[in-house]
Amino acid sequence: MQVNQILSEIDNEIARLQQARNILAGGTGSGTRGRPRGTSAAAKPAKKKRGGRRRMSAEARKRLSEALKARWAERKKRASTKGSK
Repeated sequence: MQVNQILSEIDNEIARLQQARNILAGGTGSGTRGRPRGTSAAAKPAKKKRGGRRRMSAEARKRLSEALKARWAERKKRASTKGSK
């Protein structure tokens, strides 16, 4: 084999391995480092930051408390009627 032919085969093998790497990395096989052409890491949309903790008003807490107490009373009432049968 001549040197030029060996170099050509090595280049073909490198190209084949790069394509395999891009496919495994999730790319399209056409770009480098697994990214499609024309995109960059900076082009990703920024993550939306979540606002602070939501605060419940005193009125809302009172309504919730009353609703839960009524629910618990109803469940207790049902449980006592089932147990007495």
